Amino acid sequence: MPFPYPMPEPYDQGLLDVGDGNRVHWEVSGNPDGKPAVVVHGGPGSGSNPGNRKSFDPERYRLVLFDQRGCGRSTPHVADPTTSMAHNTTHHLIADMEKLRQHLGIEKWLLFGGSWGSTLILAYAQAFPERVSEIVIPSVTTTRRSETAWLYGGVGRFFPEAHERFLGGLPEAERDDPVAAYARRASSSDVAVRDRAVADWCAWEDAVLGLEPAPSRARPYQDRPERGRISLVRIASHYFAHGAWLEEGALIRDAHRLAGIPGVLVHGRHDLGGPPDTAWQLAKAWPGVELHIVDDSGHMGGAGMRAVLAKALNRFAP
Repeated sequence: MPFPYPMPEPYDQGLLDVGDGNRVHWEVSGNPDGKPAVVVHGGPGSGSNPGNRKSFDPERYRLVLFDQRGCGRSTPHVADPTTSMAHNTTHHLIADMEKLRQHLGIEKWLLFGGSWGSTLILAYAQAFPERVSEIVIPSVTTTRRSETAWLYGGVGRFFPEAHERFLGGLPEAERDDPVAAYARRASSSDVAVRDRAVADWCAWEDAVLGLEPAPSRARPYQDRPERGRISLVRIASHYFAHGAWLEEGALIRDAHRLAGIPGVLVHGRHDLGGPPDTAWQLAKAWPGVELHIVDDSGHMGGAGMRAVLAKALNRFAP
């Protein structure tokens, strides 16, 4: 089933100065007096998706979308090779979200987002639990180093030919840590080196999604606009190479901080890139959270996941 709501246009938007020369683009749509909710996009580096507006009842929600540092309509954009990544970390993004909440005059907001977005949601909510009303997460990740090692290594057992091509773009001496090697190349001042890294990374990501049930797009990574591909690969490899600047397992270990916050986790059984065990472990550590593992879906979702998400968002609306 598709999400049931029309696509509302933003009634307010702007660029928020968050320091370090960065300005974060934000927009608000729906009902100005509705329940505040924010969509935290994935990637990292993919930018916000206007299509997420259709997931929320515009009569009942005041919906915030924003582009994380360096991507989307935020400035400066990392597609410019001179844009530094020095002030682009998980802790910077947590602070940016809190500045945006204060800027918009929101006391508490519902957090919605999947994949990398779920990692940022969990990190923000554990830092500011008093500012979170509910959490809804499709495709749960916590960006543990073990999860990254699976996505760019272990799952290659299912796609040996594609994984060989992924590693083949690197010198043999650097193949033991391909994520760090790709991070260096994606930020290279040599455009040819950067473009090869971006192309090979996106081809691998699409290969991992190749067995997803009824994917909405055959090549969701490779078919992005050039600036979007560069920002996604440059930022994602930068974050994953540093373990998202989080202590390994900390988001699951500290999930008890979310006690009292209503939460819904929805994960596809066929998510090869992020297997359901992460969602399972998080649910065991988060008191009172609901976990739905959906048999017809993968990382990119499906009808079963959309139905559970729509029900949760409808329930949490005033």
